[in-house]
Amino acid sequence: MESEPLGANPGPGIFKSRLFELEIVHMSVENLDLKRVGEDLPLLEGIRTARAIRRLRTDSVPRELIRKVCEAGTFAPSGGNRQPWRFIAVTDDVQRRWIGERYKEAFHHYIGPAIELAKSPVFPDEKRGMQKAAIYLADHLHEVPVHLFVAGYTRRGEVQNQALMPAVQNILLACRAVGLGASLTTMHRRFGEELDSRLGLPPNIPTCALIPIGWPQGKYGKPLRRSVDELLFWNKFELASEQKVHLKT
Repeated sequence: MESEPLGANPGPGIFKSRLFELEIVHMSVENLDLKRVGEDLPLLEGIRTARAIRRLRTDSVPRELIRKVCEAGTFAPSGGNRQPWRFIAVTDDVQRRWIGERYKEAFHHYIGPAIELAKSPVFPDEKRGMQKAAIYLADHLHEVPVHLFVAGYTRRGEVQNQALMPAVQNILLACRAVGLGASLTTMHRRFGEELDSRLGLPPNIPTCALIPIGWPQGKYGKPLRRSVDELLFWNKFELASEQKVHLKT
C-alpha cells in the first residue's frame, strides 16, 4: 500500500458511501456511534481506497474501536479454524517510547541506501513521497497512540503467516472503514526477540506484524495501481507479457 497524499487533516470521522465518492463527516470522538461506525462502507470500495497512512495524529483512540478492528481480524481464514492470532495493543507511554526508539534506529539503518538513491534526479517522485512518509513514521512512532502487534502460535516450529497476514489485512480494512489511519510494518522484527519478551510473549507466539494506528493526518483514496489486465493470466503464465510489464517500470 502506498502512503497517503499530503493535505489537510480531516480529523476523526465516519465514512458515508456515495456512488463515485466518499464524504467525510466530521465528528468528535465523543459523538461517534462506535457500534455503527464503519458498518456502511461497501467492501470493494473500502479495498480500493485503503491506502497506507503513516502520518497520524497523537489524539487517543477509543479502546472500543481497537476492539472492533481486532474483531475484524478474527474473521480471517485459518487452516482447521485454528485461529492462531493474538493481538497486543500497546498504548502505554513508556512502552511506546521504548518501541519507537528501537524502531527508529533499525529503520534508519535499513533505509540509508534507499535515501542515497532518492537523491538522484531521476528517482520517481511517487517513491520519494512514500519514502518520506515511512521516515516520518519511524521518527514519530513513539507519538502514535496505538501500536497494535499481531502475534500467533507457531505450528510445527513455523510461523503461521498464511493465517496471520489475512488477519492483518482485515484489521487494515476495518481501520479504513472506521476512519482510522493505519499501515503494516515488520521492521520491529529486527529486535523481535527482545520486543516479544517485553510484551510477555513466549517463543512459540512471536509477533509477525506491527500496525501503528491513529487518527489520520492525510486522506484515504485510491492508490496508483497497474491495470489488472497486465497481471491476470488465463490457464498459463506468459513470460513475454511479464517482461513487457517490467519494461514499463
